[in-house]
Amino acid sequence: MGNRVAREDFEWVYTDQPHASRRQEILAKYPEIKSLMKPDPNLIWIIVLMVLTQLVAFYLVKDLDWKWVLFWAYAFGSCINHSMTLAIHEVSHNSAFGNNRALWNRWFGIFANLPIGVPYSVSFKRYHMDHHRYLGGDGIDVDIPTDFEGWFFCTTFRKFVWVILQPLFYAFRPLFINPKPISYLEVINTVIQITFDIIVYYVFGIRSLVYMLAASLLGLGLHPISGHFIAEHYMFLKGHETYSYYGPLNLLTFNVGYHNEHHDFPNVPGKNLPLVRKIAAEYYDSLPHYTSWVKVLYDFVMDDTVSPYSRMKRHQKGKAALETVMLRSPSYGVCT
Repeated sequence: MGNRVAREDFEWVYTDQPHASRRQEILAKYPEIKSLMKPDPNLIWIIVLMVLTQLVAFYLVKDLDWKWVLFWAYAFGSCINHSMTLAIHEVSHNSAFGNNRALWNRWFGIFANLPIGVPYSVSFKRYHMDHHRYLGGDGIDVDIPTDFEGWFFCTTFRKFVWVILQPLFYAFRPLFINPKPISYLEVINTVIQITFDIIVYYVFGIRSLVYMLAASLLGLGLHPISGHFIAEHYMFLKGHETYSYYGPLNLLTFNVGYHNEHHDFPNVPGKNLPLVRKIAAEYYDSLPHYTSWVKVLYDFVMDDTVSPYSRMKRHQKGKAALETVMLRSPSYGVCT
């Protein structure tokens, strides 16, 4: 169903990503932005409240008919669980306890992971730092779809299926693009998560377990919030690699929509990203941006010029730095 998309390869570019140079220019002009690079303690209490909310939901759905379990998984649980993945994104940048307590952030990310049902937090941190440092890097940035995705999901119907299956592609893509040795924290993350899932099953029953897993699968697939996956870096306008979203769903997603601002200043917590835009307005107001993630999803599926291939990609210059190297630039802090 639908025409094949015109694009048959990624948009290969031979320039560096724009964020590092813009960061330096903005900091030289507005050094006060450095004062925004500090932890957000409110993040801790918000995450605790979200975990408790899902525990209450597990209790409330345990005796419902299956149709209502799935209904509430999509209508409510999906919003909480998708929001929690973006809370984990914040924690991956050490926004909960700061760069000096990096390990505290890792443990707290494992706690935040619990209602998602699938071990995710520690692995996400490892790959997400690559995404920032080597944006679009061939064989490094696992946010870039595989060649198979670009080749196969090339019609309207197939792109629609691809949107539904996004969480599966994000889960398995690293294994094909940039597999890394399993770390001890990933093992701990997995053991704790499986133990939690077993406890949910024995305390609340199979319906609560299905609610939890369905909320994650549905919330990260065909869901309004999932528009951010495509809105952030898919090239709807030639030459523009990163796009921000300024709309109400930022309230549920820790301002992840402020994505140009986030890539320019990864060490600024989401709470402060609107202030970055306000301070350096002349840098951001002229950049293309979105006001609806739902429209982004619709346009992605229906536009024959856009597909999983619609990403800027670059060959990595030299050898990528090892994970153990600490990034101590003013914007990255210590990423360990």
